Amino acid sequence: MLKTIIVSFFMCFIMLSFSQCSTTRQVNNQETSNKMEALQEKPSFTLDSTYYQKWVAGVQGGGSGIHMYISVLSNKNHVVFDSAFFRGYKAKIEVSKMGYIAHFKTELNQKEDMIKSDKDQGEFGNKPPIKDADLPFKLAENECVISYIEDTTTKYFKIKNLIEKPMEQYPSAPPKQP
Repeated sequence: MLKTIIVSFFMCFIMLSFSQCSTTRQVNNQETSNKMEALQEKPSFTLDSTYYQKWVAGVQGGGSGIHMYISVLSNKNHVVFDSAFFRGYKAKIEVSKMGYIAHFKTELNQKEDMIKSDKDQGEFGNKPPIKDADLPFKLAENECVISYIEDTTTKYFKIKNLIEKPMEQYPSAPPKQP
């Protein structure tokens, strides 16, 4: 009798554990679906031009990335631009001299500071990959989504047909003279 109760309790515990995994996945899928539905067709601002430009540092390990330039023609409701989603990356949108800019850091030409070890905690200090695998939008290569805040509500707008400008290759700095 005691064995039957223990087995029943164990089976209930296992079933509840699996149902929790399903619930978490459903919640994540619902959040993604809500963001896709929240894409605004006609935002309260007007964009002038949006383009991106890849860049790479001239020194080994100096980094690489993509600069996205967003020029706003009018912003009647004074929305606050928050983030940009592009090619699997997410970046904060910042104010610049020419409008707004988002800096995406890419994997190419990054500093090799990865710790490789066969010990349990030997690789503890390694940084996670740069790409964000859980972006809520399915985008073409020349599309991005920007998030913005309007009246305390986060909204999303898809920009199509982004223009790619020629790559910037930053030269290496000359060595400092002693």
